[in-house]
Amino acid sequence: MPNPLSPRTIELVKLSVPALAAHGAEITRRMYSILFHDDHIRELFNHANQGEGGSQVKALAGAILAYAQNIENVEALVPVVERIAHKHIGYHILPEHYPFVANALLSALADVLGEATTPELLDAWGEAYWFLADILKERELEIRNQLEAQTGGWNGWRQFRIEAKVKESIVVTSFTLRPVDGGPVLRQKPGQYLTVRFAITPGETVKRNYSISSVPNNETYRISVKRETNGQGASKHLHDLMEVGSVLEVTPPAGDFYLPDEPSKPVVLLSGGVGLTPMVSILETISAEYPDLETHFVHGALNSQTHAMDRHVRRLATDHGRATVKTFYSEPTADDAVGFSHDHDGFITVQWLKENTPFDTADFYICGPKEFLAALVSGLLKEGIASSRVHYEFFGPTTELLAA
Repeated sequence: MPNPLSPRTIELVKLSVPALAAHGAEITRRMYSILFHDDHIRELFNHANQGEGGSQVKALAGAILAYAQNIENVEALVPVVERIAHKHIGYHILPEHYPFVANALLSALADVLGEATTPELLDAWGEAYWFLADILKERELEIRNQLEAQTGGWNGWRQFRIEAKVKESIVVTSFTLRPVDGGPVLRQKPGQYLTVRFAITPGETVKRNYSISSVPNNETYRISVKRETNGQGASKHLHDLMEVGSVLEVTPPAGDFYLPDEPSKPVVLLSGGVGLTPMVSILETISAEYPDLETHFVHGALNSQTHAMDRHVRRLATDHGRATVKTFYSEPTADDAVGFSHDHDGFITVQWLKENTPFDTADFYICGPKEFLAALVSGLLKEGIASSRVHYEFFGPTTELLAA
Protein backbone atom coordinates (compact mmCIF):
# COMPACT_ATOMS: atom_id res chain seq x y z
CA MET A 1 0.00 0.00 0.00
CA PRO A 2 1.49 3.43 -0.92
CA ASN A 3 1.96 6.18 1.65
CA PRO A 4 -1.29 7.91 2.67
CA LEU A 5 -2.31 11.08 0.88
CA SER A 6 -1.46 14.32 2.62
CA PRO A 7 -4.34 16.24 4.28
CA ARG A 8 -3.75 19.17 1.92
CA THR A 9 -3.99 16.92 -1.15
CA ILE A 10 -7.27 15.46 0.12
CA GLU A 11 -8.61 18.96 0.74
CA LEU A 12 -7.66 20.24 -2.73
CA VAL A 13 -8.98 17.18 -4.55
CA LYS A 14 -12.32 17.47 -2.76
CA LEU A 15 -12.48 21.16 -3.57
CA SER A 16 -12.15 20.26 -7.26
CA VAL A 17 -15.30 18.10 -7.21
CA PRO A 18 -17.66 20.83 -8.55
CA ALA A 19 -15.32 21.53 -11.47
CA LEU A 20 -15.06 17.83 -12.25
CA ALA A 21 -18.84 17.47 -12.12
CA ALA A 22 -19.25 20.37 -14.56
CA HIS A 23 -16.38 19.61 -16.96
CA GLY A 24 -15.56 15.93 -16.46
CA ALA A 25 -16.36 14.70 -19.98
CA GLU A 26 -14.46 17.59 -21.52
CA ILE A 27 -11.44 16.77 -19.35
CA THR A 28 -11.43 13.07 -20.21
CA ARG A 29 -12.01 13.76 -23.91
CA ARG A 30 -8.97 16.01 -23.87
CA MET A 31 -7.05 13.43 -21.87
CA TYR A 32 -7.64 10.72 -24.50
CA SER A 33 -6.66 13.14 -27.24
CA ILE A 34 -3.31 13.72 -25.54
CA LEU A 35 -2.79 10.02 -24.81
CA PHE A 36 -3.42 8.98 -28.38
CA HIS A 37 -0.64 11.21 -29.70
CA ASP A 38 1.64 8.31 -28.71
CA ASP A 39 1.02 5.44 -31.13
CA HIS A 40 2.29 2.75 -28.77
CA ILE A 41 -0.11 4.00 -26.07
CA ARG A 42 -2.96 4.30 -28.54
CA GLU A 43 -2.47 0.63 -29.48
CA LEU A 44 -3.14 -0.44 -25.88
CA PHE A 45 -6.79 0.59 -26.04
CA ASN A 46 -9.94 -1.03 -27.39
CA HIS A 47 -11.07 1.79 -29.64
CA ALA A 48 -14.54 0.33 -30.06
CA ASN A 49 -15.22 1.77 -26.60
CA GLN A 50 -14.24 5.24 -27.74
CA GLY A 51 -17.40 5.34 -29.83
CA GLU A 52 -20.84 4.46 -28.50
CA GLY A 53 -21.74 8.13 -28.10
CA GLY A 54 -18.64 8.86 -26.07
CA SER A 55 -19.45 6.22 -23.45
CA GLN A 56 -15.82 5.62 -22.49
CA VAL A 57 -15.25 9.35 -22.09
CA LYS A 58 -18.30 9.63 -19.84
CA ALA A 59 -17.41 6.50 -17.87
CA LEU A 60 -13.89 7.74 -17.16
CA ALA A 61 -15.24 11.16 -16.19
CA GLY A 62 -17.58 9.46 -13.74
CA ALA A 63 -14.75 7.34 -12.34
CA ILE A 64 -12.52 10.38 -11.75
CA LEU A 65 -15.37 12.24 -10.08
CA ALA A 66 -16.15 9.23 -7.86
CA TYR A 67 -12.49 8.98 -6.88
CA ALA A 68 -12.44 12.66 -5.90
CA GLN A 69 -15.63 12.28 -3.90
CA ASN A 70 -14.28 9.22 -2.04
CA ILE A 71 -10.66 10.31 -1.75
CA GLU A 72 -10.69 9.68 2.02
CA ASN A 73 -12.28 6.22 1.74
CA VAL A 74 -9.73 3.79 0.32
CA GLU A 75 -11.95 0.79 1.07
CA ALA A 76 -14.53 2.07 -1.41
CA LEU A 77 -11.89 1.72 -4.15
CA VAL A 78 -11.34 -2.02 -3.69
CA PRO A 79 -14.01 -3.32 -6.16
CA VAL A 80 -13.03 -0.70 -8.74
CA VAL A 81 -9.33 -1.46 -8.37
CA GLU A 82 -10.00 -5.18 -8.84
CA ARG A 83 -11.99 -4.68 -12.05
CA ILE A 84 -9.49 -2.21 -13.53
CA ALA A 85 -6.53 -4.42 -12.60
CA HIS A 86 -8.04 -7.35 -14.48
CA LYS A 87 -8.72 -5.15 -17.51
CA HIS A 88 -5.08 -4.03 -17.44
CA ILE A 89 -3.94 -7.67 -17.33
CA GLY A 90 -6.10 -8.36 -20.36
CA TYR A 91 -4.76 -5.44 -22.38
CA HIS A 92 -1.19 -6.04 -21.10
CA ILE A 93 -0.87 -2.58 -19.59
CA LEU A 94 2.43 -2.37 -17.72
CA PRO A 95 3.96 -0.05 -15.07
CA GLU A 96 5.85 1.89 -17.72
CA HIS A 97 2.56 3.00 -19.27
CA TYR A 98 1.31 4.83 -16.16
CA PRO A 99 3.43 8.00 -16.60
CA PHE A 100 1.78 8.62 -19.96
CA VAL A 101 -1.65 8.59 -18.32
CA ALA A 102 -0.44 10.88 -15.52
CA ASN A 103 0.85 13.41 -18.04
CA ALA A 104 -2.35 13.26 -20.08
CA LEU A 105 -4.61 13.69 -17.04
CA LEU A 106 -2.72 16.65 -15.57
CA SER A 107 -2.36 18.31 -18.97
CA ALA A 108 -6.10 17.88 -19.62
CA LEU A 109 -6.97 19.41 -16.25
CA ALA A 110 -4.78 22.41 -17.03
CA ASP A 111 -6.15 22.79 -20.56
CA VAL A 112 -9.82 22.56 -19.62
CA LEU A 113 -9.91 24.34 -16.27
CA GLY A 114 -7.42 27.05 -17.24
CA GLU A 115 -6.49 29.46 -14.49
CA ALA A 116 -8.36 27.41 -11.90
CA THR A 117 -5.63 24.75 -12.11
CA THR A 118 -3.03 26.29 -9.84
CA PRO A 119 0.36 24.57 -9.48
CA GLU A 120 -0.73 23.44 -6.01
CA LEU A 121 -3.89 21.82 -7.40
CA LEU A 122 -1.93 20.02 -10.14
CA ASP A 123 0.54 18.77 -7.53
CA ALA A 124 -2.38 17.49 -5.45
CA TRP A 125 -3.89 15.66 -8.40
CA GLY A 126 -0.47 14.27 -9.28
CA GLU A 127 -0.16 12.84 -5.78
CA ALA A 128 -3.73 11.49 -5.92
CA TYR A 129 -3.11 9.89 -9.32
CA TRP A 130 0.08 8.13 -8.25
CA PHE A 131 -1.54 6.95 -5.02
CA LEU A 132 -4.20 5.11 -7.02
CA ALA A 133 -1.70 4.05 -9.72
CA ASP A 134 0.58 2.47 -7.13
CA ILE A 135 -2.35 0.51 -5.67
CA LEU A 136 -3.22 -0.73 -9.16
CA LYS A 137 0.37 -1.65 -10.00
CA GLU A 138 0.71 -3.64 -6.78
CA ARG A 139 -2.51 -5.55 -7.45
CA GLU A 140 -1.60 -6.18 -11.10
CA LEU A 141 1.79 -7.56 -10.05
CA GLU A 142 0.06 -9.93 -7.62
CA ILE A 143 -2.31 -11.15 -10.34
CA ARG A 144 0.50 -11.63 -12.88
CA ASN A 145 2.60 -13.57 -10.38
CA GLN A 146 -0.38 -15.80 -9.54
CA LEU A 147 -1.07 -16.44 -13.23
CA GLU A 148 2.51 -17.29 -14.11
CA ALA A 149 2.87 -19.62 -11.11
CA GLN A 150 0.01 -21.87 -12.24
CA THR A 151 0.20 -24.72 -14.71
CA GLY A 152 -0.23 -23.29 -18.19
CA GLY A 153 0.09 -19.70 -16.97
CA TRP A 154 1.79 -16.97 -18.97
CA ASN A 155 2.24 -13.21 -19.11
CA GLY A 156 1.52 -10.97 -22.11
CA TRP A 157 0.47 -12.06 -25.57
CA ARG A 158 0.60 -15.74 -26.62
CA GLN A 159 -0.28 -17.19 -30.01
CA PHE A 160 -3.31 -19.46 -30.29
CA ARG A 161 -4.62 -21.32 -33.33
CA ILE A 162 -8.32 -21.81 -34.09
CA GLU A 163 -8.87 -25.56 -33.71
CA ALA A 164 -12.64 -25.62 -34.33
CA LYS A 165 -15.26 -23.17 -35.58
CA VAL A 166 -18.96 -23.90 -34.90
CA LYS A 167 -21.97 -21.83 -35.92
CA GLU A 168 -24.25 -21.69 -32.86
CA SER A 169 -27.02 -19.45 -34.30
CA ILE A 170 -27.48 -16.95 -37.11
CA VAL A 171 -25.46 -14.42 -35.09
CA VAL A 172 -23.15 -16.43 -32.77
CA THR A 173 -20.15 -18.59 -33.72
CA SER A 174 -17.86 -20.47 -31.34
CA PHE A 175 -14.09 -20.73 -31.77
CA THR A 176 -11.98 -23.30 -29.93
CA LEU A 177 -8.45 -22.01 -29.36
CA ARG A 178 -5.32 -24.10 -28.74
CA PRO A 179 -1.85 -22.61 -28.07
CA VAL A 180 0.53 -22.71 -31.03
CA ASP A 181 3.41 -23.67 -28.74
CA GLY A 182 1.64 -26.91 -27.81
CA GLY A 183 1.86 -26.24 -24.09
CA PRO A 184 -0.92 -26.40 -21.49
CA VAL A 185 -3.21 -23.46 -20.75
CA LEU A 186 -4.22 -21.91 -17.47
CA ARG A 187 -7.53 -23.13 -16.06
CA GLN A 188 -9.72 -20.04 -15.98
CA LYS A 189 -12.19 -19.29 -13.24
CA PRO A 190 -15.59 -20.07 -14.81
CA GLY A 191 -17.02 -16.73 -15.95
CA GLN A 192 -13.73 -15.04 -16.85
CA TYR A 193 -12.80 -13.68 -20.27
CA LEU A 194 -9.93 -13.67 -22.74
CA THR A 195 -8.52 -10.60 -24.45
CA VAL A 196 -7.64 -11.38 -28.07
CA ARG A 197 -5.62 -9.39 -30.59
CA PHE A 198 -5.57 -9.77 -34.36
CA ALA A 199 -5.14 -7.69 -37.51
CA ILE A 200 -8.23 -6.88 -39.56
CA THR A 201 -6.16 -5.03 -42.20
CA PRO A 202 -2.36 -4.92 -42.68
CA GLY A 203 -2.18 -1.69 -40.69
CA GLU A 204 -5.05 -2.11 -38.22
CA THR A 205 -4.95 -4.37 -35.17
CA VAL A 206 -7.93 -4.74 -32.84
CA LYS A 207 -8.28 -6.02 -29.27
CA ARG A 208 -11.47 -7.47 -27.85
CA ASN A 209 -12.65 -9.13 -24.63
CA TYR A 210 -14.61 -12.35 -25.13
CA SER A 211 -15.97 -14.50 -22.30
CA ILE A 212 -14.73 -18.08 -22.22
CA SER A 213 -17.71 -20.36 -22.89
CA SER A 214 -16.09 -23.69 -22.00
CA VAL A 215 -15.40 -25.57 -18.79
CA PRO A 216 -11.90 -24.91 -17.39
CA ASN A 217 -9.32 -27.37 -18.71
CA ASN A 218 -5.59 -27.38 -19.35
CA GLU A 219 -5.71 -27.63 -23.13
CA THR A 220 -8.05 -25.18 -24.89
CA TYR A 221 -10.43 -22.25 -24.53
CA ARG A 222 -13.69 -21.67 -26.38
CA ILE A 223 -15.05 -18.20 -27.10
CA SER A 224 -18.52 -17.65 -28.58
CA VAL A 225 -18.74 -14.42 -30.53
CA LYS A 226 -21.75 -12.45 -31.73
CA ARG A 227 -21.45 -10.98 -35.20
CA GLU A 228 -21.96 -7.23 -34.78
CA THR A 229 -23.12 -5.04 -37.66
CA ASN A 230 -21.39 -1.86 -36.50
CA GLY A 231 -18.05 -0.92 -34.97
CA GLN A 232 -14.62 -1.66 -36.40
CA GLY A 233 -15.54 -5.01 -37.90
CA ALA A 234 -13.66 -7.25 -35.43
CA SER A 235 -16.50 -9.75 -35.03
CA LYS A 236 -17.23 -9.74 -38.77
CA HIS A 237 -13.57 -10.48 -39.43
CA LEU A 238 -13.68 -13.41 -36.98
CA HIS A 239 -16.88 -14.80 -38.47
CA ASP A 240 -16.06 -14.32 -42.14
CA LEU A 241 -12.29 -14.47 -42.53
CA MET A 242 -10.79 -16.47 -39.65
CA GLU A 243 -11.01 -20.21 -40.16
CA VAL A 244 -9.65 -23.36 -38.58
CA GLY A 245 -5.88 -22.89 -38.59
CA SER A 246 -5.96 -19.08 -38.29
CA VAL A 247 -3.77 -17.62 -35.55
CA LEU A 248 -4.53 -14.83 -33.10
CA GLU A 249 -2.89 -13.58 -29.89
CA VAL A 250 -4.32 -13.98 -26.40
CA THR A 251 -3.51 -12.73 -22.90
CA PRO A 252 -4.30 -14.93 -19.86
CA PRO A 253 -7.86 -15.30 -18.55
CA ALA A 254 -8.92 -12.29 -16.50
CA GLY A 255 -11.95 -10.76 -14.83
CA ASP A 256 -13.48 -10.44 -11.38
CA PHE A 257 -16.78 -12.05 -12.48
CA TYR A 258 -16.67 -15.78 -11.81
CA LEU A 259 -18.15 -18.66 -9.84
CA PRO A 260 -16.28 -18.97 -6.53
CA ASP A 261 -14.58 -22.16 -5.43
CA GLU A 262 -16.97 -24.39 -3.48
CA PRO A 263 -20.17 -22.32 -3.96
CA SER A 264 -22.56 -22.88 -1.07
CA LYS A 265 -25.67 -20.89 -2.07
CA PRO A 266 -28.16 -21.61 -4.86
CA VAL A 267 -27.07 -20.04 -8.14
CA VAL A 268 -29.24 -18.08 -10.57
CA LEU A 269 -27.59 -17.42 -13.95
CA LEU A 270 -29.26 -14.56 -15.84
CA SER A 271 -28.20 -13.81 -19.40
CA GLY A 272 -29.36 -11.81 -22.37
CA GLY A 273 -28.24 -12.50 -25.94
CA VAL A 274 -24.58 -13.42 -26.24
CA GLY A 275 -24.28 -12.72 -22.51
CA LEU A 276 -24.93 -16.44 -22.07
CA THR A 277 -21.27 -17.25 -22.89
CA PRO A 278 -19.81 -16.97 -19.36
CA MET A 279 -22.94 -18.67 -18.02
CA VAL A 280 -22.28 -21.71 -20.21
CA SER A 281 -18.79 -21.99 -18.71
CA ILE A 282 -20.28 -21.68 -15.21
CA LEU A 283 -23.01 -24.24 -15.93
CA GLU A 284 -20.51 -26.69 -17.45
CA THR A 285 -18.41 -26.35 -14.29
CA ILE A 286 -21.40 -26.84 -11.99
CA SER A 287 -22.50 -29.87 -13.99
CA ALA A 288 -19.03 -31.43 -13.74
CA GLU A 289 -18.05 -30.49 -10.19
CA TYR A 290 -21.07 -29.56 -8.04
CA PRO A 291 -23.84 -32.18 -8.46
CA ASP A 292 -25.76 -30.99 -5.39
CA LEU A 293 -25.77 -27.26 -6.19
CA GLU A 294 -29.26 -25.88 -6.95
CA THR A 295 -28.91 -23.93 -10.20
CA HIS A 296 -31.32 -21.88 -12.33
CA PHE A 297 -30.30 -20.83 -15.84
CA VAL A 298 -32.62 -18.07 -17.12
CA HIS A 299 -31.90 -16.70 -20.58
CA GLY A 300 -33.45 -14.02 -22.78
CA ALA A 301 -33.09 -13.98 -26.57
CA LEU A 302 -34.88 -12.45 -29.52
CA ASN A 303 -36.02 -15.81 -30.92
CA SER A 304 -34.87 -19.30 -31.86
CA GLN A 305 -32.81 -18.02 -34.79
CA THR A 306 -30.56 -15.90 -32.56
CA HIS A 307 -30.63 -18.20 -29.52
CA ALA A 308 -27.28 -19.98 -29.23
CA MET A 309 -26.31 -23.23 -27.47
CA ASP A 310 -29.82 -24.01 -26.18
CA ARG A 311 -29.61 -27.79 -26.67
CA HIS A 312 -26.20 -27.88 -25.02
CA VAL A 313 -27.44 -25.90 -22.02
CA ARG A 314 -30.53 -28.07 -21.58
CA ARG A 315 -28.48 -31.25 -21.84
CA LEU A 316 -26.13 -29.95 -19.12
CA ALA A 317 -29.11 -29.18 -16.89
CA THR A 318 -30.62 -32.62 -17.45
CA ASP A 319 -27.32 -34.35 -16.73
CA HIS A 320 -26.87 -32.30 -13.56
CA GLY A 321 -30.29 -33.10 -12.12
CA ARG A 322 -30.66 -30.06 -9.84
CA ALA A 323 -30.43 -27.44 -12.60
CA THR A 324 -33.36 -25.90 -14.47
CA VAL A 325 -33.42 -23.87 -17.69
CA LYS A 326 -36.00 -21.23 -18.64
CA THR A 327 -35.92 -19.12 -21.79
CA PHE A 328 -37.70 -15.91 -22.77
CA TYR A 329 -38.13 -14.71 -26.37
CA SER A 330 -38.87 -11.01 -26.83
CA GLU A 331 -39.42 -11.22 -30.61
CA PRO A 332 -40.50 -14.82 -31.38
CA THR A 333 -40.76 -15.80 -35.02
CA ALA A 334 -43.85 -17.32 -36.58
CA ASP A 335 -42.27 -20.74 -36.07
CA ASP A 336 -41.59 -20.18 -32.35
CA ALA A 337 -44.09 -21.32 -29.74
CA VAL A 338 -44.16 -21.30 -25.94
CA GLY A 339 -43.54 -24.79 -24.65
CA PHE A 340 -41.84 -25.83 -27.88
CA SER A 341 -39.01 -23.44 -28.76
CA HIS A 342 -38.97 -21.47 -25.50
CA ASP A 343 -40.69 -21.13 -22.14
CA HIS A 344 -42.04 -17.56 -22.06
CA ASP A 345 -42.71 -14.65 -24.39
CA GLY A 346 -41.41 -11.24 -23.37
CA PHE A 347 -38.61 -10.24 -21.02
CA ILE A 348 -37.14 -11.61 -17.80
CA THR A 349 -38.47 -9.56 -14.89
CA VAL A 350 -37.53 -9.26 -11.24
CA GLN A 351 -41.10 -10.20 -10.31
CA TRP A 352 -40.78 -13.45 -12.27
CA LEU A 353 -37.50 -14.17 -10.51
CA LYS A 354 -39.15 -13.58 -7.12
CA GLU A 355 -41.82 -16.13 -7.97
CA ASN A 356 -39.68 -18.79 -9.66
CA THR A 357 -36.19 -18.81 -8.14
CA PRO A 358 -34.73 -19.03 -4.60
CA PHE A 359 -34.84 -15.25 -4.50
CA ASP A 360 -33.97 -14.72 -0.85
CA THR A 361 -30.98 -17.05 -0.70
CA ALA A 362 -29.39 -17.30 -4.16
CA ASP A 363 -26.36 -15.64 -5.67
CA PHE A 364 -27.27 -13.93 -8.96
CA TYR A 365 -24.83 -13.88 -11.89
CA ILE A 366 -25.84 -11.52 -14.71
CA CYS A 367 -24.39 -10.81 -18.15
CA GLY A 368 -25.96 -9.16 -21.18
CA PRO A 369 -26.55 -5.86 -22.96
CA LYS A 370 -26.47 -2.63 -20.98
CA GLU A 371 -30.25 -2.27 -20.85
CA PHE A 372 -30.60 -5.85 -19.62
CA LEU A 373 -28.11 -5.21 -16.82
CA ALA A 374 -29.64 -1.86 -15.92
CA ALA A 375 -33.06 -3.44 -15.46
CA LEU A 376 -32.03 -6.55 -13.55
CA VAL A 377 -29.12 -5.31 -11.43
CA SER A 378 -30.94 -2.20 -10.27
CA GLY A 379 -34.19 -4.18 -9.90
CA LEU A 380 -32.61 -6.81 -7.67
CA LEU A 381 -30.95 -4.19 -5.48
CA LYS A 382 -34.21 -2.25 -5.14
CA GLU A 383 -35.91 -5.46 -3.98
CA GLY A 384 -33.44 -5.68 -1.12
CA ILE A 385 -31.01 -8.23 -2.52
CA ALA A 386 -27.60 -7.51 -0.96
CA SER A 387 -25.03 -6.22 -3.43
CA SER A 388 -22.73 -9.07 -2.31
CA ARG A 389 -25.21 -11.49 -3.94
CA VAL A 390 -25.45 -9.62 -7.26
CA HIS A 391 -22.53 -10.27 -9.61
CA TYR A 392 -22.44 -8.93 -13.15
CA GLU A 393 -20.20 -8.74 -16.20
CA PHE A 394 -20.39 -6.07 -18.88
CA PHE A 395 -17.96 -5.51 -21.74
CA GLY A 396 -17.56 -1.82 -22.36
CA PRO A 397 -17.59 1.23 -20.11
CA THR A 398 -19.64 0.51 -17.00
CA THR A 399 -21.64 3.33 -15.47
CA GLU A 400 -23.45 4.02 -12.24
CA LEU A 401 -26.71 3.36 -14.11
CA LEU A 402 -26.18 -0.35 -13.50
CA ALA A 403 -26.45 0.04 -9.74
CA ALA A 404 -28.83 3.00 -9.65
